[in-house]
Amino acid sequence: MRLFGRKDADEGAGRQGEAIAGFWTWWQETRPRLDSLVASGETGDLEELLAPAVSAVDPGLVWEVAPGKEAAHALVVTAAGDAELRSLAHRWVKAAPPADLLWEFHPSRQANPRAGELTLDVGGLTFGLDRLTLGLRVPRNQARVDVAAYHPIFGELDEDTRLESALLALDWLLGEDDVARWVGEITAVTFEPIDAVAAVHLPAVVADVASGASGAGDDEYVLMEGQTGGAALVATARYPLRPVDHPLCDRHIAITLPYAHRDDDGLPAGDSVTALRDFEERLAARLAKRRDEAVIAVHLSADGHRVVHVYADPAGDAVTHAEELAAGWDEGEPRVDVAHDPAWTAIAPFLT
Repeated sequence: MRLFGRKDADEGAGRQGEAIAGFWTWWQETRPRLDSLVASGETGDLEELLAPAVSAVDPGLVWEVAPGKEAAHALVVTAAGDAELRSLAHRWVKAAPPADLLWEFHPSRQANPRAGELTLDVGGLTFGLDRLTLGLRVPRNQARVDVAAYHPIFGELDEDTRLESALLALDWLLGEDDVARWVGEITAVTFEPIDAVAAVHLPAVVADVASGASGAGDDEYVLMEGQTGGAALVATARYPLRPVDHPLCDRHIAITLPYAHRDDDGLPAGDSVTALRDFEERLAARLAKRRDEAVIAVHLSADGHRVVHVYADPAGDAVTHAEELAAGWDEGEPRVDVAHDPAWTAIAPFLT
């Protein structure tokens, strides 16, 4: 058996852990000063303290202090839609101290029940959600909502600023994770769509779409057929398949199994079908003991090889299970590749 990439992935996870631990040590030391600043409303000084501390974890993370759900204040440190950083934000919050009366912590923007009353200064203009309208489209056979956002000030803004404002508004309306989960294409337009509705209706529309997709459970799969390099390919993908549903599973484990028995198209046949099924059943049984730590996402068969794609939390034992099971494969030399892949780029064509 050949194993590639585990050392580099472990080193990367170690550096993340050190950065997160450093932030929470700083938080405990600086907490009295932070409490005093939020009590006095001195937001400028608060930014001077928090900005470099969050940037030390990763410069791409975005932070904000918002009203808490249970505590007086919420510190939100978010990837702001960057799939590469989502797992880091979730590890940051996992290491946080328990919430108390003053502070709670979130790795993504939370839905605000009073979103329709919120306003934001955008380039010197008032961006109020009470004047935001949305054109909504649910593509056929797709569990998502495509959004065309319109606000009267959009005609005076450049395209990037319009889109940033629309994305922030959607986060306030739905919560950042549900935007990633249920919203598809997002555009910010300068003319109001003919069928536009007030933005405050978006949560109800998304809830309706989500309820219709509730039958797509963790154990459902989609079978696909195609070609790669002129050879036949068959893939089976979990449905739905969304990184946001498994935020700590940023370690990609690709298990390549050559099979001895194949048909004229290079696909598994005879005893190899049974052996491959048995391998995946044993792998699934091991991973099922800690379902939140790993997910078998996709497997592909082509040209005499099956590749099983697993995404896992580095803190778990998924790599060890993959190595142990692959070592017993007797139809050729197996290979296990391990890499850091928080955006699940290796299986991008199969994401829901």
